[in-house]
Amino acid sequence: MNDEKAWVLQAQSGDDEAFTKLVETYQTPVYNLCYRMLGEPEAAEDAAQEAFLKAYQNLTRYDPERSFATWLLSIAAHHCIDRLRRRRFASFSIDGDGDDDDPPIEIPDRNAPDPEAETLRREQQRRLQQLLQTLDPTDRAAMVMRYWHQASEVEIAQALDLTVPAVKSRLHRARKALAGRWQDETIEPIAERMPYGSPAF
Repeated sequence: MNDEKAWVLQAQSGDDEAFTKLVETYQTPVYNLCYRMLGEPEAAEDAAQEAFLKAYQNLTRYDPERSFATWLLSIAAHHCIDRLRRRRFASFSIDGDGDDDDPPIEIPDRNAPDPEAETLRREQQRRLQQLLQTLDPTDRAAMVMRYWHQASEVEIAQALDLTVPAVKSRLHRARKALAGRWQDETIEPIAERMPYGSPAF
């Protein structure tokens, strides 16, 4: 039994220290998913905390045969979808400040050997983050789970309560929409390379 499974079992038995270890392990992936979904650092922080609270409250419902990471990310994704539906017409951050609070983006920026290339990469990430906010919340969740968290179509279907064909359809539609909007902004299209890895990384 690996550490994660042991921590889960201990946490299900009421061991708060074991759950703390799970939080420490997954706080960055959960925050990043929430940030990609919500587009605002503060909202992402709040959503991540709520996701962990919901996970804690529902630990007894977790099926050990299922990936804990996928189960946890599905809780975060559903929470973000609910928040987005509640604020459907609210504006989102487009000033790029969110990137400075995201360690995976901030660290290479400080050490970048080519400032021009790094500036372009950060601008592309900022634009992509903006474009993500234009997608339907469920489509956005599917895209984030697929291309930032490398979840399989089956895992996404389980996480979002969809069929695998529905996931494939949503991913195809979302890629097409993002590529079209990316081209409209006269930026290099991204759809062709998205199936092979995380976009703009």
